[in-house]
Amino acid sequence: MTRLQRLLHANGGRPVLGAAVYFNDPIFLEVAARLGYQAAWIEMEHAPISFGEAADLCRVSQGLGLLTMIRVPDSRRESILKAAECGPDIIDVPMANTPDVLQDLLAQARFAPLGARGCFSVSRALHYGLVENLSKAQQQINNELCLIVQIETREAAERAEELCAVEGVDIFIGPADLAASLGVPGEPGHPLVRRAATKIIAAARRHGKHVASASGPADFSFWIDQGIDVLFCTNDIVALRRGAELALREAREAVTRLHAAPAAQHGRP
Repeated sequence: MTRLQRLLHANGGRPVLGAAVYFNDPIFLEVAARLGYQAAWIEMEHAPISFGEAADLCRVSQGLGLLTMIRVPDSRRESILKAAECGPDIIDVPMANTPDVLQDLLAQARFAPLGARGCFSVSRALHYGLVENLSKAQQQINNELCLIVQIETREAAERAEELCAVEGVDIFIGPADLAASLGVPGEPGHPLVRRAATKIIAAARRHGKHVASASGPADFSFWIDQGIDVLFCTNDIVALRRGAELALREAREAVTRLHAAPAAQHGRP
C-alpha cells in the first residue's frame, strides 16, 4: 500500500489538500504543514529547482509529515531515476500521452522483477544503505512508490481509457495545459476542460486509479464534486503574492480613509 492510499483511507473519503513549492526554500513547507496541508508538490518542470535541492526539500517535507511529490522536468530515464533516489512518496511525470510511454516510465521507476531501475544502494530512497536486506528494501519501494502521469493534452485526454488501463500508474489532470491544447488557453475552468476532466476521471475510476489535479479557488468545488483524491490548491508564489496584495490593499485603504478625513480626526495639526 502506498502512503497516498493510507492517507486517503485516514481521511475517510475527503481529498488530500496540498501546496506546491517553486522556491528552493523550506520555509513555505513548514508554514503549509502547520496550517494543515497534507501534501507537498516539489516542482521541477517549470521551477529552477535542481535534483540536489529537490532531495533537500523532500527531506524537509517528509520530516514534517507531508505526502511528498516530485514533478520531474521530463520523462527521460535520468530524470525518473534521480527523482526516485530522492525518496519521494510520488513521482509525477508531465506530458505522458501514450501507453508505451507509461510502460517505459514504470520500467524506469521499479526495481526488478517489476522493472529495470538501476540500483544505487546508498541513495536516500534506500536509507543510505542502512537496510538489513537490500532486496526486501527494493521490493518495499516497488510497493510504496506512487507513479503519477499527467494527462494534459487533447491526445492524452482522447486516449484516457488506454492510459488508465495501464497497471501501476495513477493520474494527474493538468487543467492549464489541457485548456491550451483544447483551444481555450488561460481558461482552466472552461466547460471544454471540465467535460474532458469528467471523462478522464470516469475512465480512471473504471480502472481503479487515483486522480490528482491543481486548481485555484474558482474551480475547487468542481474538482471536489468530481471526487478528486488529491487537490493542490496553492503554491508558494501565489501565497506570497496574495498576502502581499492583501496587505498593500488594506494599507492603501487606510491611507485613503485617513487622508479623506479632517486633519483633527487623525492627530494631524
